[in-house]
Amino acid sequence: MAIDVLERGDLPFPGSLPEFQRLFPDEAACATYLERARWSDGFICPHCGVADEPRHISTRPRVLRCRDCRRDTSITAGTVMERTHTPLSTWFWAAYLVASQTPGMSAVQFQRQLGLSRYETAFQILHKLRAGMVRPDQDRIGCKSEEHVEADETYIGGRTRGKGRGVHDMVLVAGAVEVRQRKQQGSRNKRRTGRYAGRLRLAVVPDRSARSLGGFIERTVAPGATIITDDWSGYAKLAERGYRHTAVAERGDTQVTETFLPIIHLVFSNLKTWLRGTHHGVSPQHLQAYLNEFTFRFNRRFYPFNTFRSLLGIAGDVTAPTYAEFYTNKSQPTTSSRRV
Repeated sequence: MAIDVLERGDLPFPGSLPEFQRLFPDEAACATYLERARWSDGFICPHCGVADEPRHISTRPRVLRCRDCRRDTSITAGTVMERTHTPLSTWFWAAYLVASQTPGMSAVQFQRQLGLSRYETAFQILHKLRAGMVRPDQDRIGCKSEEHVEADETYIGGRTRGKGRGVHDMVLVAGAVEVRQRKQQGSRNKRRTGRYAGRLRLAVVPDRSARSLGGFIERTVAPGATIITDDWSGYAKLAERGYRHTAVAERGDTQVTETFLPIIHLVFSNLKTWLRGTHHGVSPQHLQAYLNEFTFRFNRRFYPFNTFRSLLGIAGDVTAPTYAEFYTNKSQPTTSSRRV
């Protein structure tokens, strides 16, 4: 049920807060919108398979009743909102704020904005929406011959207090980004070379071995793509995996980095600034979810007014983590105000 945001003109996007309030004044309006997002070609009963207009129950706006078998279906079943006791309007506000706020929103900010009594409620809503930011059928990047991919890895986190000099709990993150070329020079071309970033992929990896880094590349980059990396041994066998690989010896030379790997380094810099500035602390347990949010925003940065309906559409095809999965073995924050 994942939708292409450019093909759903029947799902309007609120361009302002007054318009949001006009489009979604109550639970029934939110339920109607969610129904259209999930069943774009009309309701099909999951119990009997009959395609027909369902019965709507005024006292239970989240429930659709099949006219044939008369069994009920929850419009939130199979989504990140499944079995939620939180009003749909709160979920819609969360999706709208996450989609419309350029730097995103922390759970503390969200709790204050909506007047929620518990921080845990705000945290879980935002985290479940992050689970819906990755399409189950996500394709691999670097498919076009005129593009190439820059790949690298970086450590997220800072110095750990009380564990001695040089000891840290930093987490390794691998990244791959498409590099595209602008056809014409213009006001949007801020780089003299005309290069700009296409789609991005980020993932937590256990180490810098060829198995981990090569596996990340295979999962995220299309076979046969042109890839530029540094000369770390973890990337040495990419050619054997079917890629056109170029290894660049950086040796700490910023000019070499700016020439051959400028886009991925800019992505990592923006990622660390975002984690430090908006969220202040991210645990290793939840870091991948925040990477998913950053990637979601980054890949839709040219279509800011479509992210709301895209998020709701994607979120209708995933299963969110349970309460126990949120808090089991919760770790200490890995980002710090000193170094990210």
